[in-house]
Amino acid sequence: MFSRRTILAGLTGLVLAPLSASAADLPDLGGRTVVVVTENAYPPLQFVDPKSGKAIGWEYDAMDEIAKRLNFKLEIQNTSWDAMIQAVSDGQYDIGMTGITIKDERKTQVDFSDPYMRSQQFMLVRGDESRFTDAKTFGAFADGLVGAQPGTSPFYTAVYEILDGNEQNARIKLFETFGATVQALKAGDVDTVLTDSVAAKGYVDSSNGALEVIGGPLGTEDFGFIFKKGSDLVAPVNAAIAALKADGTFDKLNQKWFVDYKMGE
Repeated sequence: MFSRRTILAGLTGLVLAPLSASAADLPDLGGRTVVVVTENAYPPLQFVDPKSGKAIGWEYDAMDEIAKRLNFKLEIQNTSWDAMIQAVSDGQYDIGMTGITIKDERKTQVDFSDPYMRSQQFMLVRGDESRFTDAKTFGAFADGLVGAQPGTSPFYTAVYEILDGNEQNARIKLFETFGATVQALKAGDVDTVLTDSVAAKGYVDSSNGALEVIGGPLGTEDFGFIFKKGSDLVAPVNAAIAALKADGTFDKLNQKWFVDYKMGE
C-alpha cells in the first residue's frame, strides 16, 4: 500500500532551495483581474470536494496566497487538460494550473513559472491486483492495459519506460480526463494508470482499499504554472513562489494537503 512515507519521499524537493523574498519586495499588480484555468481532476492539487461540492486543493490555496501577495483579483475557470495549454497559449486565460510538468517541448507554446513542486510517477492499480507487481512485470504481462491522457507525462512514461516505445501501442487506452482513466481502472477496463505521488495519494486515500500503488518511482517531474508567451505575470508569480517557499507557507500547505487531509472525510 502507498504509505505517507512513500508520498513524502516522492515529494523530495517539493520545497526547493528558498530565496530571500518578503512581502515588501513583491510587485503590486494593482488589483487587476487574473484569470486562472484548471481541470479540477488532480487531488489533492485541485479537485471538487465530494462532500461540499466545492473546488479545493493545494494549488487553490497556493494561488489564493499568490493573489494576495501580488494584489490581484483571482478568477478561476475550468477546461479539459487537452485544451488547456493551447488555450493559455492563445491568451484565453492568464495562467494554467493542473500539476503541469515543465517540459522543453511545452516551452515552445507557453512560458512556465519556476517549479513550485516536484513529484514522481507511480503505478496505480486495483487493490486486489496480483498479476504484476511493478513496471517490469506489467510490461511482460501481454494482456495488461494502461489508461492515459494523450500528450501527458504518464502517456509518454507508459510508452517509453514500460512498453515498447510505440505511441500507437494497442495496450494504451486513451481518455479525455485523468478522472476518466481512474474510473476505467476501477471498472476493470484498464489495469493500471500512471500518476505522480500527489494524485496517487488522493485516490488511494479515498478508495477504501479499492486502489493501491505498486512498484517504485518511474521518473521525477517538476510542476509549474503556465502563461502565454511573454506574459508580464511570469516574473511577479516567480517572486511570489520564492517568497512562499522562504517563509514556510508551502511547508504548511504540504502538511495540510499531503499529511492531514483525508479525501472524503
